[in-house]
Amino acid sequence: MSGSIALAGGDEFRSGCRGMDTALLELSGSDSPSVLVIPTAAAAEGRPDLAAANGVSYFKSLGARALPLMVVNAEDANVPELAVALEGFSHVYFSGGSPDHLLGVLKGSLLLERILEWRREGGVLAGSSAGAMVMGEYMRSPKGGQWVEGLGVCPGVGVLPHHEGRDPGEVSASLEGALPEGVNVLGIDAQSGCLFSDGGWEVLGEGNVTLYREGRWSRYGPGERFFTESPNGAAGGLLKG
Repeated sequence: MSGSIALAGGDEFRSGCRGMDTALLELSGSDSPSVLVIPTAAAAEGRPDLAAANGVSYFKSLGARALPLMVVNAEDANVPELAVALEGFSHVYFSGGSPDHLLGVLKGSLLLERILEWRREGGVLAGSSAGAMVMGEYMRSPKGGQWVEGLGVCPGVGVLPHHEGRDPGEVSASLEGALPEGVNVLGIDAQSGCLFSDGGWEVLGEGNVTLYREGRWSRYGPGERFFTESPNGAAGGLLKG
């Protein structure tokens, strides 16, 4: 059975995320969850070591076993031994940073192929900010603000992180004509997220998730569930892989 996917809105590894991430760790069904922290997105900013150390320390404070996987470029992402690196981990977590760099490293890589296989075996895949953005079918690049093809792990979905304080009416208007018809855009507040499981999404953390679709928007608060549609009209936005 495929594992879950969690998309977080940013400001990861902070005290305000503890409730959300504790819930994610509980998905392992084990008293000893294990997290592989991948800081690729932070490499473009010259701080992958810091992002990895923060993530490992944070998840250890939540009672998990945690280690970094220092993939910083496309060469790293195509090392065959990476298949072994995922073994024994219940969770994979991509940190924030540059979504363009992360997308370029992961797209078509052996690492992405192995992660999708690992998730099909029941692993929990999570990403924050840039780590969440790349998982959509579409991603808004910071370079010029254009929407480009993402990894497509979540078909028919685009992600807007750090969404707190945004005016939904203005955001909805800005999305008109920017994306193909029927795409679901998820505006996710920082230190909050949404978890895909059982055919729908559940809001995690203390913030909100705003769903934009075809000129309309709806806001969902902590613990609420909502449903998206894939481009072919199937309820739930079934996830690739």
